[in-house]
Parts: sequence; structure tokens; C-alpha cells
Amino acid sequence: MLFCPIYSDAMLPEIENLHKVWINTKSSETTRLPQISFDDLTNSIINTGPFYYYIIDFYDMSLSDISPSIIEMHGFNPGTIKFNDILNAIHPDDINFVANAEKALEDFFYKNLGVNKLLNYKMSYCFRMRMKNGTYSLINHQALILTMDSNGKVGKSLNIHTQIDHLSKLNTYTMSLIGLNGDPSFMDLSLDKENQDLKEFSKREIDIIKLLANGLNNTQIAEKLFISPLTVKKHRNNILTKSESKNTAQLIKNCVVQGVI
Repeated sequence: MLFCPIYSDAMLPEIENLHKVWINTKSSETTRLPQISFDDLTNSIINTGPFYYYIIDFYDMSLSDISPSIIEMHGFNPGTIKFNDILNAIHPDDINFVANAEKALEDFFYKNLGVNKLLNYKMSYCFRMRMKNGTYSLINHQALILTMDSNGKVGKSLNIHTQIDHLSKLNTYTMSLIGLNGDPSFMDLSLDKENQDLKEFSKREIDIIKLLANGLNNTQIAEKLFISPLTVKKHRNNILTKSESKNTAQLIKNCVVQGVI
């Protein structure tokens, strides 16, 4: 997840409203990171543009493991940056969407998956951020919850921000949830919970999408997954239909923009 309460005298009203979304979900105790490799985590996510990552500790709002590339993208000093600096770089017109997206994701977990599944998912959506040169670019935000406290509250999260405005200038204002341990994935989730059209993708379908993104054809994918080329073709047709993509190129673009791959 991205946001939690921040206590700062210099906070903008928009940021203050945004962080209230997480007032009841922040960790109330310190949590210890598991034995992980950040290189492995970030390399497992296809990044098609400049990106940076950091860990946010919801207990005290401190940042750690900040990648140096944040300097080139935003001009932030990794040694002095505060979480509030990142929040204030979000385009003012996108702040409400971010708050609503965070609340919608929380509701989706409680209603459809269970809060115990938080550690099994990557959450993704897009918003515009102010870059080092003062212009705004479309950023894909991906978050992986790393720890939770004894009360089931969010502890630490690995956040990855990728610049994707070379792929799309328009934000879809939708969200995606990607299962990491064989759990189903959900693409193109809207904020309208009453008319939510769930586009659920199986682990096999996500695997095929990733292999397509790596340039493999049906035969090569079949060999990788130990299935027949005909089965791969059927999966591809189903994937195109679910994602409302006209062809593979559009599918890959949509999946990158929405953080599916």
C-alpha cells in the first residue's frame, strides 16, 4: 500500500485528507523484514522505463532502501527525503484518485480476498508526479506489503515507481491486483464498487502474458509451461477477450500500464 498518516505542520490540506484514509490501518508496533533480496524483488517486475523504489515503514513513516535513481527522476536526495516529499510530488488533480484507490483496494481485500492475503499480492495503479525538471509524468505505482504486525495492520511496504508516459499519456484511473503465490489476479478494477466488472486472471494466464512480453511465440511458451501450443492459443484468446485488447501489442501495453507485468 502507499499511504499512511503523516504528522507535519507543513502538510497541504489535500495531503492531509489523503493520509486519513490509512488512519486505522497503520502498524502500531515495529515489524521486522523477512530475509529478502531487493534486487530479486525489483528484477521480478518488468520495468519499461526509468524507475526507483523505497521501503516505507508505516509504524513511524520512515523511508529506507531508497534507490539512487530517485535523484534523476525527482531530484530528491535519498539521504534526506521524507515520505511527505513523495506525497507532495503527486499532481494535485490526482490526489483524490489516489486516496480513493487506496480505500477501494482496502475494501476489495476485506470483501473478496481477506486481509490475510495482503502479503500475497502486488497492488498497482497510476498517477502523475512532478519530475526533476518541473514537468509532470505518468507514474505506475506498484506496492508489495512486506510485513504486518500482530494485529493484522500494515507494517513495511516496498513501493516501486516507474515512469510510463512514453507508453501512455492518459491515466486509466483503474487498479490492478496481481497474485504472487498462485492466487488469481485482477485487472482494470474501477472505483465504482456497485458496477465492478471483475476481470480475473489465473496464474497460468499471467505466466503467458509475461512470456509474451519477453517475445516468446506459442511454441516457445508451450515448451516453457509444458503444455500444447493449442492450449497456449486458447489461453491467449481468452486473455485478449478479458483484457479487451485487440492484439498482443495492445495487451502488453495495457498490462504494463496497469502494472500486471
